[in-house]
Amino acid sequence: MTATAQDRVSHQRGEKVLSRQDVGDLIARGQRIIIVDRNVLKVDAWLKYHPGGEKAIMHMIGRDATDEVNALHSFEARRLMGSFRIGQIQGQWKNFLPPIQGGQFRSKEEVDMSEDEEIFEVASPSERSSLSGSPVFDYTEMSDESFRWRRGEGREKGYSSSISSVSSIDLDPLDTTKMSYMDAYTQHEIDLDIDKYPSLDANTQSDIVQKYRALQDRVRNEGLFECSYRSYLIEICRYTFLFGAFLFLLKHDYYLTSSLSLGAFWHQLAFTAHDAGHMGITQSFHTDTVVGIIVSDFLGGLSLGWWKHNHNVHHIVTNSPEHDPDIEHMPFFAISHRFFASLRSSYYERVMHYDIFARFVVRYQRYLYYPILTLGRFNLYRLSWVYLILGQGPKQGPAWWHRWFEIVGQAFFWTWFGYGIVYRSIPNTSTRIAFVLISHMVTAPLHVQITLSHFAMSTADLGVDESFPQKMLRTTMDVDCPAWLDFVHGGLQFQAIHHLFPRIPRHNLRRTQKLVQEFCKEVGIPYALYGFVDGNREVVGKLGEVGRQAAILARCQSVMAEKGDFGGH
Repeated sequence: MTATAQDRVSHQRGEKVLSRQDVGDLIARGQRIIIVDRNVLKVDAWLKYHPGGEKAIMHMIGRDATDEVNALHSFEARRLMGSFRIGQIQGQWKNFLPPIQGGQFRSKEEVDMSEDEEIFEVASPSERSSLSGSPVFDYTEMSDESFRWRRGEGREKGYSSSISSVSSIDLDPLDTTKMSYMDAYTQHEIDLDIDKYPSLDANTQSDIVQKYRALQDRVRNEGLFECSYRSYLIEICRYTFLFGAFLFLLKHDYYLTSSLSLGAFWHQLAFTAHDAGHMGITQSFHTDTVVGIIVSDFLGGLSLGWWKHNHNVHHIVTNSPEHDPDIEHMPFFAISHRFFASLRSSYYERVMHYDIFARFVVRYQRYLYYPILTLGRFNLYRLSWVYLILGQGPKQGPAWWHRWFEIVGQAFFWTWFGYGIVYRSIPNTSTRIAFVLISHMVTAPLHVQITLSHFAMSTADLGVDESFPQKMLRTTMDVDCPAWLDFVHGGLQFQAIHHLFPRIPRHNLRRTQKLVQEFCKEVGIPYALYGFVDGNREVVGKLGEVGRQAAILARCQSVMAEKGDFGGH
């Protein structure tokens, strides 16, 4: 049904129609309002019950969340949202910037008392970053003399790659005497993406959305949302073989060799936990949750609830330095120069300090990337414990029991692994340490796969007018590999497709790829596809580029300090 037809139906039903100013007024009064299928939903009462956490909803306040909601929720969940409806909108909705991202709202009374009739006025994060003062320089009007760059060949719209690189920029920090050197990079990254991707005007983005929804219907009609249980039978056989090999080798005192099998077992389990977390197996919230907790907590020692709390936000604000927890790894990694400003994470609710340690590590992060990822699983334990101990998940609603079931799962895991295997089955301390390290380091390819799809992609914020499908494709890369290697990648090689359709079972992602490629050609959005080696090269190159920027910034600050010129600070 078209927007005009829906407006006529709403009018005939006598439903309350809310204007953009009405919605802004409600948000100014502290209410949480989102738009879904032209319905205005007041979701304050649902925040504490939401299984995916409050922050996933907070990033949609004042926005048309239709595509995000449809991508991440089942039909039953979407149907229940009708109980939160307080009215409808007419015409095409123009998004607000959510308060959690810096949006500022004024009530109608405040607007009436002001000469400015706009209820909402604030720049996007990237615009604020580009135009605000820096620790080194005060901002003045940009001019051609302030900075310069070379326009590389990559600025043409292409199909095979969509990575936005600033490696072609030729900036001299000593020439930027009254403007932040890093601000020039921020603005240039935005310009690169604006050049490379479809226009952000309302008609173009609306056309992309309509074609994306048509693609979603086609994917559903071709049965690609339906799970092949035969494929999971094969997965279960693989898991059984790996765990059996681990026990057999352990029994015969091949401790270190057995640790390899255990690590491979954990590596493979993560893919099924990922599927279950997205309800991509049975499509049932409770059934997939039980499967996911058994796989993740009982067998793997990691919290499924923490992962969902984290991952849902990642799917909504992908590659946003201030908001996406999946790229917030300071002080070890910075995939954008914007981290040099000690950004505040809206997810972790703390400042990610770019301190002395971070400045040192980031300059060498391209060399530390793989060594650090070999220890990544230990950090996941920490995050899981914090989530469960502090009770960060929902305490009421349909997911109230998840925390307690997970705590039982954690106790079970550390009993069989920590006590039964590491303490009782391995004879001495040195072998125990080696066993734990090897089994955990074997899972490093999983962390490489997770970071590979995003670290090399754009972190620029193009504002609230960018559609969901364009943002997902602009910030996510797919990895090309032969079909016989799909079990090694576990579906994570199709992250761009997965971000468009998170609930598609991973065994159907390869079939979906051709449909997504056709969609990208039709709407003019570049589809980033790299081989595994080339993709790793892009990531390491991006880390190296940001490290180089860190070194240049340090040099710039040093020169200014020597001259005693701090740009007015």
